[in-house]
Amino acid sequence: MKLYNYFRSSASFRVRIALALKGLPYDYVAVHLARGDHKLPAFSQLVPDPLVPLLELEDGQRLHQSLAIMEYLDEVHPTPALLPGDALGRARVRALALAVACEIHPLNNLRVLKYLVKDMGLSEEQKNKWYIHWVRQGLEAFDQQLAYSPEGRFCHGDTPGMADCVLIPQVFNAQRFNVPLEGLDRVQRVFAACMALPAFAQTQPSACPDAE
Repeated sequence: MKLYNYFRSSASFRVRIALALKGLPYDYVAVHLARGDHKLPAFSQLVPDPLVPLLELEDGQRLHQSLAIMEYLDEVHPTPALLPGDALGRARVRALALAVACEIHPLNNLRVLKYLVKDMGLSEEQKNKWYIHWVRQGLEAFDQQLAYSPEGRFCHGDTPGMADCVLIPQVFNAQRFNVPLEGLDRVQRVFAACMALPAFAQTQPSACPDAE
């Protein structure tokens, strides 16, 4: 398999974690979003919406959207599972993952931040204020949702899964933009537990081949 991704892309980071948890090998293909590599024909011709991550399977078929990729990996390589075995547990884990992927991330991804500065005329200070507001608000809600999860070291019990794959990259980005994380005790507990595992530590942005 080939994973087209960018080291700072939180959506890419999610899939790198999932692949590592399952012990699946892949070729790392760097697509530098900040330089606009995703707009070049070499990548843009591979997928209608030139976003990362993009997973190319061994037979040449391609999958995009990080949560869809993780669901696919879980169905084809079910052990270790990214989703719980019971319907209620799966719903809760999906809800946590979607809280980040649909509520937090779309407001603060790279193309939105660039638009705020280049097209809307916001200053760097205003852009950062926007980022901190929405990420902090979203993580506060996520922290409260964790109170309804089964007790354990991770988002859902004592096994890392899809929700952890989605949360950890968002926390990394929050740290990079100096989002205050005080009071988010459950989020910080999960973050510490995850980063103690090689699947998370070895796929973080600073460990990527294209890290700057």
